[in-house]
Amino acid sequence: MNIAIIPARGGSKRIPRKNIKPFHGKPMIAWSIEAAQKAAVFQHIIVSTDDAEIAGIAEQYGAQVPFTRPEELSNDYAGTTEVIAHATDWAQQQGWEVSAVCCIYATAPFVLADDIRRGLDELNSGDWAYAFSVTDFAAPIFRSFKQTTNGGVEMFFPEHFLTRSQDLPEALHDAGQFYWGRPESWQENKRIFELHSKPIFVPRWRVQDIDNQADWERAEILASLILK
Repeated sequence: MNIAIIPARGGSKRIPRKNIKPFHGKPMIAWSIEAAQKAAVFQHIIVSTDDAEIAGIAEQYGAQVPFTRPEELSNDYAGTTEVIAHATDWAQQQGWEVSAVCCIYATAPFVLADDIRRGLDELNSGDWAYAFSVTDFAAPIFRSFKQTTNGGVEMFFPEHFLTRSQDLPEALHDAGQFYWGRPESWQENKRIFELHSKPIFVPRWRVQDIDNQADWERAEILASLILK
């Protein structure tokens, strides 16, 4: 069986209660739950949380919250892989024969059911440990630079100062929406950004990381154009 795990702890600092903050007419987490439901590939959609209010809202929208996430996995230093591994362990302890686990972030309102299904197809297309959402950078990273301590700039890749943009390789980054993985991949803490992972491309205009208030405001602008 396939299961979805939506990690949603209660202690968000930069945007308090962001996992259940109203977004375009419903709690933020509801968008992820509904995308998982529309994908129609999951036998169980589980929210892993330490927070009773988040649990109640998740259940209201049709997700399961069968356990409370342990305190040691609910602090600022707990990694996503460990959280998904814990939920996967729990599922197997119930006797579920889990073949694939999809982590869907609670703050991914633009994730689509079609992309989730495409991720499962790609995971099953070969000997992949993971299949996850990616997008391209808006500008060539090989011509990027940083500001130095004296106020000037310094290129990260000075050897490409004269390289034409069209001659540089395409660079991708994590779209922060979903991550399909085999149960053992999560449990063995395998790194996602490796050769055993298959990228699932999502267009840049439908990707927005939501970490601070500026991110949230930009997402609201996008929502008025994308979400129905």
